[in-house]
Amino acid sequence: MSFEFPESSPFRRSDFVFGVATAAFQIEGANKEDERCESIWDRFCATPGKVANGDDGTVACDHYHLWEQDLEMIAELGVDAYRLSIAWPRIMPVEGQVNSKGIEFYKRLIAKLNELGIKPFVTLYHWDLPQYLEDRGGWLSRETAYKFAEFADIMTKALGDSVFSYATFNEPLCSAFLGYRFGQHAPGLTEDKLGFQAAHHILLAHGLALPKMRENAPKAEHGIVLNFTPAYPADPTNAADVLAADFDEQQGIHWFLQPIVEGEYPAAIRQQQPLWWPTILPGDLALISQPIDFLGINYYTRHVIKASENGPRQVVLPDVERTDMGWEVCPEALTALLVKLNQRYTLPPIFITENGMAGADSLENGEVIDQQRCDYYQSHLDAVAVAMEQGVDMRGYFAWSLMDNFEWAFGYEKRFGIVYVDYASQQRVLKQSAKYFQQFLQQRAGA
Repeated sequence: MSFEFPESSPFRRSDFVFGVATAAFQIEGANKEDERCESIWDRFCATPGKVANGDDGTVACDHYHLWEQDLEMIAELGVDAYRLSIAWPRIMPVEGQVNSKGIEFYKRLIAKLNELGIKPFVTLYHWDLPQYLEDRGGWLSRETAYKFAEFADIMTKALGDSVFSYATFNEPLCSAFLGYRFGQHAPGLTEDKLGFQAAHHILLAHGLALPKMRENAPKAEHGIVLNFTPAYPADPTNAADVLAADFDEQQGIHWFLQPIVEGEYPAAIRQQQPLWWPTILPGDLALISQPIDFLGINYYTRHVIKASENGPRQVVLPDVERTDMGWEVCPEALTALLVKLNQRYTLPPIFITENGMAGADSLENGEVIDQQRCDYYQSHLDAVAVAMEQGVDMRGYFAWSLMDNFEWAFGYEKRFGIVYVDYASQQRVLKQSAKYFQQFLQQRAGA
């Protein structure tokens, strides 16, 4: 069996990029090796009660040592591209100094991907800020935006055009809102205004870094990856619910996309919650709104929103299919999201840079049968195809994730991989979903 697409499907085109994705902190382990310094996630993991079961990233998938076999496994899947992130704490473990061991690790990794004919898609920041910068305010400090630009300059000088595509950030919403507003991620702060200020500094960092990145890697593509969870009113006939759902999208979608594409933040935030508005200096929005070559979109589920005295409130609908995260499976919301954004904004080409689901996977007789995940991927790829038919310029799709890994505050409880990881032995086993991808990509290559 494999994924089913008609002969006319855009996914059968050789120029449509299929890939798998990971993040450094979630898979690398070796968190004290080769001079790597402490990150905010190392500190968060060490804080009692923050991560399920007290799990941490000390070993994770031990990718730092097993990277060669992992890349061979990716090649066996037959994908076109691999999306990975760089661990800032490996590159600049001491402020103002570059760690050659960290640089060399990623140089070897990128060289091997190119040797295997796999396009490297590199994300410069996937949440692992050096703790020494957090100690001075982290993303609440404007200085951190400039420190990121230095880091981006160093990495793009080191890797240059050997990387096919660079993203400055993965999911600024999570870094800013889950980290500084809701306290669910590192560093664990809980104030609305702090979340919006952190978000602005992350977007500023994106803008500061872009010119250096383009100079150092003129042939590569340069963009950013945003996560979007579209909001639907619990009662579409209730005006308050409709407004609440719209506000949920203003803060969760448009706060991050509108300044990049149009050079301004949504006015609705200032109108409805003026105390949340961050400090923005003259020239910031011009930096943030520089043209990008692509937009990465991460999609998993939707929100169903009801109005309440305390603002938009998420509603859990009964009798809908859910993943092991408790998230509703809703592929049609992905189509609607893509079409709606394409109608509202003038967008660059789009990649789905993450899409996938957590399942209660188990290894039995050497196999992992994850039929729900297979169905999830099929339905969401179908949803992307429908959006393309409606005029959305889609260039690629990345499954999240290549393999089971450290799932942030959920530790090792949640498995998103298309490859099963036995954490005790570090054995990797292709799940049914990985074999479906493999077989489809083999068919496409032979077409």
